[in-house]
Amino acid sequence: MKKLALHWKIIIGMILGIIFGFIMNSVEGKDFVNDWVSPFGTIFINLLKLIAVPLILASLIKGISDLKDISKIKAMGLRTIGIYITTTLVAIIIGLSIVNTVKPGDGMPEHTIEKIKTKYANDKGVSDKLDKAAAQKDAGPLQPLVDIFPSNIFKAFGEAKMLQVIFFALFVGICLLLISEDKARPLVNFFDSLNEVIMKMVDLIMLFAPYAVFALMANVIVAFDDVEILLKLLNYSLCVVVGLILMIGFYLLLVSFYTKKSPLWFLKQISPAQLLAFSTSSSAATLPVTMERVEEHLGVDKEVSGFVLPVGATVNMDGTSLYQGIAAVFIMQVIWPEGLTFTNQLVIILTALLASIGSAAVPSAGMVMLVIVLESIGFPAELLPIGLALIFAVDRPLDMCRTVVNVTGDATVSMLVAKSLGKLHEPRPKEWDDNYEKVK
Repeated sequence: MKKLALHWKIIIGMILGIIFGFIMNSVEGKDFVNDWVSPFGTIFINLLKLIAVPLILASLIKGISDLKDISKIKAMGLRTIGIYITTTLVAIIIGLSIVNTVKPGDGMPEHTIEKIKTKYANDKGVSDKLDKAAAQKDAGPLQPLVDIFPSNIFKAFGEAKMLQVIFFALFVGICLLLISEDKARPLVNFFDSLNEVIMKMVDLIMLFAPYAVFALMANVIVAFDDVEILLKLLNYSLCVVVGLILMIGFYLLLVSFYTKKSPLWFLKQISPAQLLAFSTSSSAATLPVTMERVEEHLGVDKEVSGFVLPVGATVNMDGTSLYQGIAAVFIMQVIWPEGLTFTNQLVIILTALLASIGSAAVPSAGMVMLVIVLESIGFPAELLPIGLALIFAVDRPLDMCRTVVNVTGDATVSMLVAKSLGKLHEPRPKEWDDNYEKVK
């Protein structure tokens, strides 16, 4: 009997988790889900985060050392950043086009605004986002550049500061190129072996994925406690979802025309990473799975995926940028219509682009950056809590959707860069039990 494909197992786990969550809501079983179901999802995310840093370190150092030519690093870096900036601009323009055409904020009933304001304006989640945005804004203009360079690499490892880990790995990889091959070989072999071990860990962790997704989805469903507000924000939510679907369509066009691969084949190969991105709302937690799918199932060479994907998980937030454009204009349509000028929308494009680069690859980070986008156009400070309250109720489900786009964008760009460098080959997938017969 043919084994059920991983993505189907994850989809089944997701559907059962949603059904279970609704059942638990109907019998007031939220505490049961939080105490006895949700921890399994947390364990799964922790395992993925556990291997993310060593995977980046091993794959990037090995990949850079295999290039044998420092000029290739420059070419790969420039192409990667250039494509990421282009796709982010496309995402923001798609978002602004949709929200200005549909105008989901026009005509929202006053009593609905009051109910949302009463329920969420003083919510701890909203105040936390405002505090984080204020701290980020108070940092100097070159602070993002300073943050790339670690003073203690072990602290960077422990806190999973991806850009610092990437810098260290690049630094080590370049130095390996600059010393004699006989001196570099032992360290290169070590990281090559470490990379193989970590990728096998990904295979083993993914055996648990369907059950973890069940737990994560059940936890998300029991967290929704006001269906009426969700329905009132349906037009806004649909604008975001339609924009995200169009963005995925744009990726599929790029894959089809530039790499000559079937869009359906691409979606099938990357779907486990997309489903995990949806369940976890974190492109950083999904990164090990994304790297495994891109290397083994899409055929991208390790030296490309090891650079493009970690950078993408940190600086490429197409889904988040699209969301910020729609959310900013929606909020203005509801409570600050006088701010809807052409100049302000140009500022939104620029600020959302810059904000996406600095947006952390963790759940709800996009809302923190949205505050900075709104402040850049002179949005009244006293209205900021109300503005965030308007979209707070639906932020988590939309965060799940936009993380799918972020991960899909990372995989797309890795294929484009690999194709341009001649580093795209036939996929060579591995299974967790490839060597099991020899050791059991």
